Amino acid sequence: MLIAGFPAGSFQANCYVLATEAGADCVVIDPGEGAVAGLRQLFAEHRLTPVAALVTHGHLDHTAAIGELTREYDIPGYIHPGDEYMLDDPLAALSPELQSALDGISMAGLRPPTVVPAVDGLTPGLAGLPLTVDHVPGHTPGSVVYRLARDGERPEIVFTGDTLFAGSIGRTDLTGGNLAQELTSIRDRILTRADDTVVLAGHGPATTVGDQRRSNPFLTEHALAQALAGSED
Repeated sequence: MLIAGFPAGSFQANCYVLATEAGADCVVIDPGEGAVAGLRQLFAEHRLTPVAALVTHGHLDHTAAIGELTREYDIPGYIHPGDEYMLDDPLAALSPELQSALDGISMAGLRPPTVVPAVDGLTPGLAGLPLTVDHVPGHTPGSVVYRLARDGERPEIVFTGDTLFAGSIGRTDLTGGNLAQELTSIRDRILTRADDTVVLAGHGPATTVGDQRRSNPFLTEHALAQALAGSED
């Protein structure tokens, strides 16, 4: 298995490339601002052929290069229907502060020529990779994680976007965000995975589900119970 990644753009959003091996087809996850140059380098270095671009959610720091990438390589883009509107109006779900911070990033041409709905339970069958889509609304209505199934001694890997980070969770104060929904998604769709499941997030370092279950201050049993109880008041 070949997994390579790098942080891109002013928000240092992690962009990932997945392939079964060097010299094979590959998929890209979260091609954000300025990612295409780094992706071209990875494709050349590992002799990879991209076949699809997948995004974990619609925020611009994770989608800014999807239009350029999909047009250059004539490949489809995958996004959950709940966030697809952001391809046409990328500022719609952002705060004025973020809109200002993103000033200067091209907002045109985000929509890929072909858009495939990344719906819950989808197994895209791309590049020979055992990927499954899990819908995890909360950070945005259309947030998803992409799960790469365990294979022998290699643990399961989840690409969590901005739903779960090492030591934190995604913000929910932007349009469409919902804290209770996000915590429920994390509890039911991520914390149910094995302790050794590797978490590759949209920002920051890699971690594991077990480490987050034990040490993430937002995910202790008490914190989850308080947050979810408060949402019912």
